Amino acid sequence: MSLREHALSLFRGAVGTVRPAPMLKRALKLQGDGCPQLLVKGQAFPVKRDLYLVGFGKAVLGMAAAAEEILGDHLTRGIINVPLGIQESLQRAGMQEMLLKPHSKIQVIEGAKNNLPDEEALKGAVAILELAEGLTADDLLLVLISGGGSALLPAPIPPIVLKEKEKLTKMLASRGAAIQELNIVRKTLSMLKGGGLARLAHPAQVVSLILSDVIGDPLDIIASGPTAPSSHSVQDCLQILTKYNLLHNLPKSVQMVLSSSPTKPPAPENYAHVSNIILGSNTLALEEAKRQAEGLGYAALVLSAAVQGEVGRVATLYCQLIQLVCLGFASLGKGPWSDELRGNLLQLAAELQIPGLDLEEFLQTLRGLGPDRPVCILAGGETTVQLQGTGKGGRNQELALRVGMGLHKAQATGASSPQGRCEILFLSGGTDGQDGPTEAAGAFCSPGLVAEALQEGLDVEAFLRNNDSYTFFSQFQGGQHLLVTGLTGTNVMDIQAILIRATERS
Repeated sequence: MSLREHALSLFRGAVGTVRPAPMLKRALKLQGDGCPQLLVKGQAFPVKRDLYLVGFGKAVLGMAAAAEEILGDHLTRGIINVPLGIQESLQRAGMQEMLLKPHSKIQVIEGAKNNLPDEEALKGAVAILELAEGLTADDLLLVLISGGGSALLPAPIPPIVLKEKEKLTKMLASRGAAIQELNIVRKTLSMLKGGGLARLAHPAQVVSLILSDVIGDPLDIIASGPTAPSSHSVQDCLQILTKYNLLHNLPKSVQMVLSSSPTKPPAPENYAHVSNIILGSNTLALEEAKRQAEGLGYAALVLSAAVQGEVGRVATLYCQLIQLVCLGFASLGKGPWSDELRGNLLQLAAELQIPGLDLEEFLQTLRGLGPDRPVCILAGGETTVQLQGTGKGGRNQELALRVGMGLHKAQATGASSPQGRCEILFLSGGTDGQDGPTEAAGAFCSPGLVAEALQEGLDVEAFLRNNDSYTFFSQFQGGQHLLVTGLTGTNVMDIQAILIRATERS
């Protein structure tokens, strides 16, 4: 099999293990008839009267289908907000188990085209808000949350209208704001985010089942934390708007809401009726990819499930790692050039501040692998792109192209001739099947691909300057280096795979 086939197999395996239905069935059970109990990972919640379900996110359709199967007649009513086109996409892919049965008690609202809040998503959010407001102390509300939930739950605090909030979010994103920063601003201006849904549902018992798409799985950040006490105040929101020079460019309605917002978040005791339970994450997906890579004969290592930072700097980190592996294959892993590369890598990792990454220990493990087996380095997380151009792409496609370009440049300068003894493939993909406003989930790239593109007269640097990676990959070699999966029905951030094997020596 080619490296591309291996990488695709690993990506599919990783995504498959965080598919919502199997995960939910492992975690959720209903027990007893007289006064039934909902069991979630061993915790018991009595169903005293009516059981309701709401959900929002890219994985929620499959979660809801599995939940309804488990809950049966005990479910009174449900409303879920899911991405536009997901039912048709899953139907086309033959993924029937992720679709609701005919005559389901759960109403499905599709919205948030291109992962941006819109009028349809607002309609669903208002329906969820109204359901939550009508609950009593004897009711139980099961909340299904996954990545993409933030865009699918827009309910701006009046007098803010959706277009104003959307414009502000777009401006922040275009200036390079991280997903955590976007979510802090969104929830400060929302009726449902930042614990709003839980407060509205009080005094009902609220049980949230969460598929995490955020580094470190912080409950108050995933989908902007609709059922978790917020650890952020209006001051945090103001600091972010100041950081990106937007404080003096706000609509009057936003200014009004910010000036009248409480300076402290609600006390944690206001959430005694809520249980938030994480079901799946990027770590789980990477563990499965590692298991499969080892089955394919690779020495497989997981770098981190929390890779973050500006896409160009993350690309440099990956390029330097790849060069170190290739030096090892060429038996040049010790020496001044190797030491310099190692030093640069440690400095860059420290600057990126990747949570929980012990790069020294990782490099020690890497050094002990030996040149005999192909190497697979896996990572997950979410990079950020500072938009400079007007092209089409996404963070995964741009990261792949930047890694390919960086390796090609290093090879061309002759500084890393050992690369010539390695076959290298880099894959980066979004586990939700989406990467920016494109139909691709990501892309595969290699230094050889970039060399070929340059020989054909393509200006790869110009594509990067214009943030136009999708156009590059789609017009070169018939787009075969794009990773196109369709919507997957799940979402645990992005996955990167670096595959390296020694070429035959003459």
